[in-house]
Amino acid sequence: MAGIPDTFQIEAGSSIAAVLKQAPLNPLENRILLMHGLQLTRIQLITQDEQIIDAQQAQQLSALFRRRLQGEPIAYIVGQREFYGLQFEVTPDVLIPRPETELLVDLALQHVPAADNQHTQNALSVLDLGTGSGAIAVAIAHSRPDLKLTALDLSAAALAVAGRNAARHLKPGQTTLQLLQSNWYSALADQRFDVIVANPPYIVAGDSHLSQGDLRFEPQDALTDHADGLSALRSIIDGAGRYLKDGGWLLMEHGYDQAAAVRALLQARQFEAVQSWADIAGIERVSGGRYG
Repeated sequence: MAGIPDTFQIEAGSSIAAVLKQAPLNPLENRILLMHGLQLTRIQLITQDEQIIDAQQAQQLSALFRRRLQGEPIAYIVGQREFYGLQFEVTPDVLIPRPETELLVDLALQHVPAADNQHTQNALSVLDLGTGSGAIAVAIAHSRPDLKLTALDLSAAALAVAGRNAARHLKPGQTTLQLLQSNWYSALADQRFDVIVANPPYIVAGDSHLSQGDLRFEPQDALTDHADGLSALRSIIDGAGRYLKDGGWLLMEHGYDQAAAVRALLQARQFEAVQSWADIAGIERVSGGRYG
């Protein structure tokens, strides 16, 4: 981390206030690591800032700071990240959920039909491809408990994380979420869905960002297709017609410069109403279209 030392030693006998004053990270990260290491809430950290840190706590906190100063994402250090108003467990087996991906959840909720008597016998359903931590699927299911969710991932370790996140946020018997190990659509039978969402690997092989910042620590197979950045998106688009209901929507997150290419791929497969949507930074981040 440029301009920041690669270690920070906390002395036993220091107060929380003194550590916060001396710590080399930005104030938010300093507080997060102290709350995690000392098992304090934000309010407790403020109201108990004269608390003295003992030798064991000093050693544990110093190790946490050392990990962050060496570049490890803070989400992996504390084991969770907030997404769509929910706290999700994250491990190095899954990507860290990012705020811009909340757009994909918003769009899925906008494009799935409203619940009514017409759908009583035929449950409304959403498919999440490459679910990772389960953040997208769980956020959708938490917002719409009437939906039937299916979430796929090739990684068994990722599915284990997704399962724990589902158990944490979804009420048993209220929401249906099926987790399947699958290479894109391969584990599906003849199901059809109202909406398919995907946040696939879309970084071009050899992109310099893969060796910078948090991306160095995240699972590379979830970040890059090891090709032109569009191969996973092509596979998803090519296979979607078999699994979408008539009038169903395919919605995919992609790279900052890939919107036009993804729209062209959708149009080539005769998707209708093809369009792209901008994220909170004004970047076209999600593209999709209606099938049939």
